[in-house]
Amino acid sequence: MTTGTSAATARPMSLQDWTLLILLGAIWGGSFFFARIAVAEIAPLALVMFRVSIAALVLQLWLALRGPSFRLAFPMAGSFFVMATLNNIIPFSLIFLGQTELGAGLASVLNATTPFWTAILANMLTQDEKLSLNKLAGIGFGIAGTAVMIGPGLVAGLGGPIWAKFALVGAAVSYGFAFIFARRFRAIPPPVVATGQLTASTVVMVPLVMLVHGPEGLFSASAHVWAAVVALAVLATSFAYILYFRIIASAGATNASLVTLIVPVSAILLGALFLSERLETFEIAGMVLIGLGLITIDGRLLRPRV
Repeated sequence: MTTGTSAATARPMSLQDWTLLILLGAIWGGSFFFARIAVAEIAPLALVMFRVSIAALVLQLWLALRGPSFRLAFPMAGSFFVMATLNNIIPFSLIFLGQTELGAGLASVLNATTPFWTAILANMLTQDEKLSLNKLAGIGFGIAGTAVMIGPGLVAGLGGPIWAKFALVGAAVSYGFAFIFARRFRAIPPPVVATGQLTASTVVMVPLVMLVHGPEGLFSASAHVWAAVVALAVLATSFAYILYFRIIASAGATNASLVTLIVPVSAILLGALFLSERLETFEIAGMVLIGLGLITIDGRLLRPRV
């Protein structure tokens, strides 16, 4: 691994990269809401199993109808199980466990530390995504903006158990490793990568849940909970991961991890658009800080014109 600065920063993001990143953030903004509904009646490990297995089935059907062939994943089967562990099994389990005690807003705040961990890990483990001043400053703006935007509305919920908060931070760290590990799949089409990791997750989670919980009572949840599970699996997992791997292949791990700064913004905007919730001044201020952070990390507006 080189220690020079010639490859010091990740490449700038294109307009298409930013569009896909914002779309992914909007989709994942609803995942904490759906998960909060689902964990009320489904155990965290069982919810992980349902999320990954339904999503894997949807994507397998997609590949069967539209291609490319899932056989492209076979030569990297071992890597897909590692990716499944880092990007699905560990973080999903920790998030759902934490959300049995924490609200969706606080969970999204803790999840928004992912770019910080990703930047540190990328600096340590990669040759072409080293930390830079603008990247550090941008991440700081983004985390501060998330706290400003969500924090005042979470005062009553900040007293949650410390173990639940550490569970969400642990999920963020696992995602950081996953963003770095996902770089090795650049040569494989994003739908195949998404399908491969979710299929591997299913292979692990089905026997694990049968061992821990058994089959009895697994399907006893109410209709609105199953609706949340389906939304979590199909929209926030199947479709979202196709976008996720496409962004990593195009823009790099650190840039892709910025989606976690957009997630809280999208959650509030979706509430304002579809639930008639009013945006508060502090929420707008937080979004401005996050936008400033994203611009700072990208760096193109800060570069001198030639």
